[in-house]
Amino acid sequence: MTPAVQIALQNAVNGLLIGGTYATVGLGMSLVWGVLNVINIAHGAFVMLGAYTTYWLFTLYGIDPFATLPIAGGVLFVLGYGLQRVVVNQVIRASFLITFLLTFGFDLLITNGALAVWTADVRAVTTPYSGRALHLGPVIVPAVRLMTLGVALLVALLLHLLMSRTRLGSAIRATASDQDAARLQGIPIGHVYAITFAIALATAGIAGGLAGMSFPIYPAMGANFTFIGFVVCVLGGLGSVAGALIGGLIFGLLTTYAAGWLGPNYDYIVAFSALILVLLVRPAGLFGRAARFRG
Repeated sequence: MTPAVQIALQNAVNGLLIGGTYATVGLGMSLVWGVLNVINIAHGAFVMLGAYTTYWLFTLYGIDPFATLPIAGGVLFVLGYGLQRVVVNQVIRASFLITFLLTFGFDLLITNGALAVWTADVRAVTTPYSGRALHLGPVIVPAVRLMTLGVALLVALLLHLLMSRTRLGSAIRATASDQDAARLQGIPIGHVYAITFAIALATAGIAGGLAGMSFPIYPAMGANFTFIGFVVCVLGGLGSVAGALIGGLIFGLLTTYAAGWLGPNYDYIVAFSALILVLLVRPAGLFGRAARFRG
């Protein structure tokens, strides 16, 4: 095997593995965007909270980072339900600009609150197995990133089953499709919106825990993940679990190959160029459609 082929294979593996984390970030943003018609600018800030939850549980109590993921998801679920019922629901019928500014305010509040409480120090989750890897011939597969990809696939599968096989999922899809018709069927719209927002933040919390095992943790890290979530949603197509998953994997591959072949400063340039191309050729995304969220 030539060195060029070996590098290409290694980049493919790295891109797919890190793309799992990106996909989990995109799942939550796609859910809120598709059902509530709200672009949650604070989504990355909630990812950051998930990362800190995993970090502190691991640092203070020695809980394995993967074992903290349900806790991070649960904490963000409760926070999301409360925020939607108390705050977001008050402006859910307002213009796009109002909801945009509201979530932008959330982002500023959460980020600066984290900065005041935890300072700007960069932290990391380092476990005894962080440096372990599988050697598949010339290709190295980091153990942590392989496990994060497995968690990402599991989260996507569970969300798909929730949306397609449960009464709650049917209520969410009905509300996303036609709110007035759903209300006439007796579906509690406010509760469905709050549950949807809570589920989205739970996935953000899990995504933050996964990100904390691969990226440095600091209060301003959320901005980067908000942009990633946005690109993943648009690439894969709004309203599709499979689209968010594939969009995240594509984003991971694009950034990894661009950084490896062109240099570290070209990863997002190539990814955003692909985003523009997709919008020009297929505005609904690779797997999306004009309708709202579906499983």
